[in-house]
Amino acid sequence: MSLEEARALDRSDPLRAFRDRFVLPEGVVYLDGNSLGALPKATAARQREVVEEEWGNALIRSWTGAGWIDAPQRVGAGIAKLLGAKPNEVLVADSTSVNLYKLLVAASRLSDRKVLLTEAGNFHTDLHIASGAAELVGLRLDIAPRSEIERRIGADTNLLLLTHVHYKTGERFDMAAVTARAREAGALTVWDLSHSAGAVPLRLSEDGAELAVGCGYKYLNGGPGAPAFLYVAEHLQERLDSPLRGWMGHSAPFDFTDDYRPAPGISRFLAGTPPILSLMALESGVRSFEGAAMDALWLKSAALFDFFARLMDERCPELVCVSPREAERRGSHISFRHPNAFEICQVLIEDGLIGDFRTPDILRFGLTPLYLRFEDLWRAAEACAAVLRSARWREPRFAVRGKVT
Repeated sequence: MSLEEARALDRSDPLRAFRDRFVLPEGVVYLDGNSLGALPKATAARQREVVEEEWGNALIRSWTGAGWIDAPQRVGAGIAKLLGAKPNEVLVADSTSVNLYKLLVAASRLSDRKVLLTEAGNFHTDLHIASGAAELVGLRLDIAPRSEIERRIGADTNLLLLTHVHYKTGERFDMAAVTARAREAGALTVWDLSHSAGAVPLRLSEDGAELAVGCGYKYLNGGPGAPAFLYVAEHLQERLDSPLRGWMGHSAPFDFTDDYRPAPGISRFLAGTPPILSLMALESGVRSFEGAAMDALWLKSAALFDFFARLMDERCPELVCVSPREAERRGSHISFRHPNAFEICQVLIEDGLIGDFRTPDILRFGLTPLYLRFEDLWRAAEACAAVLRSARWREPRFAVRGKVT
């Protein structure tokens, strides 16, 4: 595959104009949007408006005048369009970890069963939160290999916690099939959509999903530490009570009553005062999807994957692809195994190709179809091949690990 062939694919890309909505530094190939999405150009202008006008001039009046008070529900409704959910089923609040804790504890109380089943090797915050929630409500945490998950769902299973797209390999569960299997056994499933939302077509309502969480700073382009979201199917909302009873989740927060009465619907999962600046940044990120159908984004993601996988097979056979080749079995990133993946990643970053490393030996590249070009992937494969040929990664300085890897 030549550079000109890559450019020809870009010229025929129906989504090519979306790249212009983002700030992408010259000379950098950014393949880490699955960890931190690129900055939408609209975000900076919107932040100035919020800070200088809504906060600076209108001051506290903006809670009503600028609609701050309804932002968690409004931004949630925007995300719901990307999830195949109803507008009143998604709420933006807190972090993924906090939302996961809220849903696990709330949902566990609907059953007397004693097992919380999850996947070994899942993203570690999910396992940590699950262990704390299980200890609090008296559940036994069953951590099973991926291949045994469905077999282990049984009469004692209260909850099933799974990440839809695996953070490391990109493997994807069949949401409809697994959710149905759990429901048949009398269990609820909580899905982590952090590596799915904004990248993989989701049809939560159609697939029977009832509970989910996800972050705002990856494919949703909400900025570092952006608020997360949670999803509760409409039919479950009045049956669940959040274990974090904050004033914003009260049915009448400005009545300032001593007793707690949960708000109707999804709003009961609010807790503290919404972080308006970061919420508005996330709203800009979600709006960057306007005009792009998720099915079209997924078609491009699949084409990007196939293109890059072929290039890497040809030019970098030392890097072993560990992501499923079949599009229906994966998310929107591609991962490779190498014993010196960390060092290779550091050289690539120094050279302007930004991917990331996941312990112990995974080099991971995000394929974000909103702004990624085929030319970018051609240049990435060239860069990888050059680094492997030169063996620069053997320099001791590239083995030094910081707090963030």
